[in-house]
Amino acid sequence: MKELVEVIAMSLVDHPEEVVVTENETDDSIIVELKVASDDMGKVIGKQGRIAKAIRTVVKAAATKDEKKVIVEIQQ
Repeated sequence: MKELVEVIAMSLVDHPEEVVVTENETDDSIIVELKVASDDMGKVIGKQGRIAKAIRTVVKAAATKDEKKVIVEIQQ
């Protein structure tokens, strides 16, 4: 999941070198934290959170084969 979020985020932002993705796994869920430059926050979130929702949807669809809940957190 980490690589998927990283590729999506890097394609959206102006400063791809500042994209940092960390992944924490528990028994029943995976938490993916995405950090981007403050200038790129709007590009990752989108109008009314549409891009952030789309990222979460794609990651959730990719995680169905693992049968784990995936949480994508976007941090500044």
